Amino acid sequence: MRTARLVAVVLVGLGVVVYSAWLLEFLLPTGVSPTQQPAGDLLLAAPLFRVTVGTAGFAFVLAGPPLMRLAPVHWTGRLTVSSVVCLGLVLIADSLVPGTSVVELLTNLAFVSGSVSLALWWPPGWREWAVAGCALVLITWALVFVASQLGPGLYAGVFSRVQLGVRAVLLVVGIAYVVVMPVPRFASGGNH
Repeated sequence: MRTARLVAVVLVGLGVVVYSAWLLEFLLPTGVSPTQQPAGDLLLAAPLFRVTVGTAGFAFVLAGPPLMRLAPVHWTGRLTVSSVVCLGLVLIADSLVPGTSVVELLTNLAFVSGSVSLALWWPPGWREWAVAGCALVLITWALVFVASQLGPGLYAGVFSRVQLGVRAVLLVVGIAYVVVMPVPRFASGGNH
């Protein structure tokens, strides 16, 4: 179990760091407006961002098996892990075919389902983080949607980057829980 925990923390941590590579736009010339254009436009502007999104996706997919060993053996725990893996698959698809509108929908659904599932099985104290995270994901999703409907130049870029920040924080909270969570006990070798 210690190995599963270590591997899960490293892979999800790597995924979060690489998923947050959009911050490099403030250091590199991309031609993408951080206030007016959504962060997804970075994938079309520079190959580096496609590589980082794909790498983050692979890290989240690879984190699935060790997380499955750590999560409770019931549907809510399995839904949490499946949400992380689905996020990874969506990010990989986004890196291969950027600019599709379904990516944003699937990414938000992965975060909402993951947050709801965590709220159902995390202990008090941690559960509040999941509920707050779900609320923030829904709020930022609505802000990005409204800004995109109002047309270019109305803070679509700001809201999409806030959304990325919220997602990264949620993933970091998940890593923190994996670090401190009690390891499930399984019978091994006849010892109980």
